[in-house]
Amino acid sequence: MRYVRYDVLYTYVLSRIQYWTAQAQMDERVLLTQLLQAGDKERNNAVKKQSTELKKAEKRKAEVDRLFAKMYEDWSAERITEYNFNMLSQKYQREQQELTETIERLKAELAVEQKTASNAEKWIELIQQYSNPTELTAELLNTLIEKIVVHEAVKFSDGIREQEIEIFYRFVGKID
Repeated sequence: MRYVRYDVLYTYVLSRIQYWTAQAQMDERVLLTQLLQAGDKERNNAVKKQSTELKKAEKRKAEVDRLFAKMYEDWSAERITEYNFNMLSQKYQREQQELTETIERLKAELAVEQKTASNAEKWIELIQQYSNPTELTAELLNTLIEKIVVHEAVKFSDGIREQEIEIFYRFVGKID
């Protein structure tokens, strides 16, 4: 069951926002460090993988460009037939196009990952605008929160019901 009572959700979300506003008011630098470390391991692994993939793609593209130039020289010196030249030319052009698209995609993904620090700073600026909120307003929720995920409740044998609620904040994601 993914139902949670309104008053419980309201109280939980308000308390989390109050916690983060208090943290932002106390020491902005400590909060920034905490936000950046929240996803560092996962983010670093993704960046490392993307960087490796980018280097491989760039190296292969340079190699294909070199092979294409050599193939043209072989064709003009009549060391290969025109049929073979056309066949290899199509193959290398297709691979060049795929590699170019891959390189552009990886560079864009790496740029997004590098924006994380500036996103954390933006979020801190936003949350500082709301010093110790006493109620949740539509403006507050829309400004600070991207989404709230309510998980299925788990009922234990002693009758206690436990339910996980995840809050994903704008710019920084899940930080709790």
